Amino acid sequence: MSDSLFVNKAMASVLVSGIVFMAAGFAAKILVAPQELAKTAIKIDVPKTTDTGAAPAKPAALPPIAPLLVKADPAQGEAFMNKVCVACHTWSQGGPAKVGPNLYGIVGAPHAHMAGFNYSDGLKAIKGPWTYAELNQWLSNPRSVVPDTRMSYSGIDSAKTRANVIAYLRTLSPNPEPLPKSD
Repeated sequence: MSDSLFVNKAMASVLVSGIVFMAAGFAAKILVAPQELAKTAIKIDVPKTTDTGAAPAKPAALPPIAPLLVKADPAQGEAFMNKVCVACHTWSQGGPAKVGPNLYGIVGAPHAHMAGFNYSDGLKAIKGPWTYAELNQWLSNPRSVVPDTRMSYSGIDSAKTRANVIAYLRTLSPNPEPLPKSD
């Protein structure tokens, strides 16, 4: 007899709990009534894309970096790299790769310069050395240069900051590449 009474008490407690939760839900809807906004609080512009199946467009040409390199401050470039780039790169001579390759001697070096580093196919396919203009474009938006790059960084918007970083990278060599001619 006590077993059936125990089962009845257990079932009653489950039912009462359900009724309490349901009543709390109704009360919450009455107390907290959401209001529809007349207009969106934060406007997010999403560019319309049309996928035509064509090859990706060439990256937009940036203003020449040469005039900025003349006035660039390598110390500011180093400070920027120590703050932003250090998570993925090293730049000491003979330094190891991290998520990204070591950047010592990058100016004038081949695109896939670090032996043993797993570069994306797109980067390996680029022939020739890293020029100042190519570094400028890369630092502006790596995916505009190599869409399949493994570099997740979106780029440096400021041309002055890019020039400072490139000027610092130039110093990371026993024989720095000559600055490009300013036209």
